[in-house]
Amino acid sequence: MTGMDYIGFDIHKKTISFCAKAQDGTILDQGTIPARRNVLLAWAKARPRSWIGAMEATLFTGWIYDLLKPLAQELKVAHPAMLKAIAASKKKNDKVDARTITDLLRCNLLPECYMAPCAIRDLRRVLRYRNLVVRQATRMKNRIAGLLMETGTPTTRNGCMAKHTSANC
Repeated sequence: MTGMDYIGFDIHKKTISFCAKAQDGTILDQGTIPARRNVLLAWAKARPRSWIGAMEATLFTGWIYDLLKPLAQELKVAHPAMLKAIAASKKKNDKVDARTITDLLRCNLLPECYMAPCAIRDLRRVLRYRNLVVRQATRMKNRIAGLLMETGTPTTRNGCMAKHTSANC
């Protein structure tokens, strides 16, 4: 049996729900996989046919995308806001979401978003965390300066304590 499978992934922190369909919409396989590299890799390598996959962009999409990309014929990432607008449904769960992503992929209606190369995503992550550390350091420096001002402890222009000569403290 030849052909192409279409697989939609609904990604979460600990699990990945998937639905595999044939071109005609017949469900070939569906289920849930633990979101662990070794399990996902074994699952992807065991696929009986070539496949095209799609997933919604989330915080966890990057590593999954990088892991599955070499094993898929094609792998796409859906824009979350546009996906929500297209696939608004009263009945929502992981299984339904995976099926919806599969159908949008199969019918060429998936609202794709740009997936930056791994090196760019790594650089963005480093810059994001650097920004966080700088903000936290600034916040702590301002708090310490405030505490020093409360006690009347003199500080230098950059907020460091000046030599304190008062015997009252």
